[in-house]
Amino acid sequence: MHGDQHANMSGWLWFYAKHTPGCRVCADATWVMNSDAVPQPDIALRILPEYGGNTRSIGKYAGGAPELIVEVSDSSSSRDLGVKLELYQRSGVKEYLTILLKPKRVIWRQLTRGRYKEIQPQEDGVICSRVFPGLWLEPSEVWNLDLPGMPPLALGVKSPEHAAFVRKLAEKHKKQVMVGAAGLEPATSCV
Repeated sequence: MHGDQHANMSGWLWFYAKHTPGCRVCADATWVMNSDAVPQPDIALRILPEYGGNTRSIGKYAGGAPELIVEVSDSSSSRDLGVKLELYQRSGVKEYLTILLKPKRVIWRQLTRGRYKEIQPQEDGVICSRVFPGLWLEPSEVWNLDLPGMPPLALGVKSPEHAAFVRKLAEKHKKQVMVGAAGLEPATSCV
């Protein structure tokens, strides 16, 4: 079940990244978050640094805090809901999505004033990312292994909020390109 959910959630995030230039999904990547923490989250969605994101390369590893981490949690639930949650919170991961296999539960958290707070579903049951406009998920659809979360996501990437986010990312990228062309050191927002 862990492998199925891991693959399906990766596909869900890949679909979003495919429709959102400047975003990239990583699976099972090692992240250097600080000097004593090098976790390997199941899946991460990040905004590339040249589009204003918080990550960077540190040698052959990813560094900084990706904007979203997803952990599919079964036997690792005590770690995912304990030490990893605290590490991601302390490191500045803006959103943390936990897919609990037993009991079946989806918990999506947003970093607010240094602490995680659970994002509540809208009236229609859909949870919407605050960091990635258009990244929408219906928790009950997570367990549908044929199309996990795709119907709300397909609508999300066609939403006005998503279109505005894509324009915002393009503007940040254009500024980075202009700074680089002027021979200046590009600004970074690394954690």
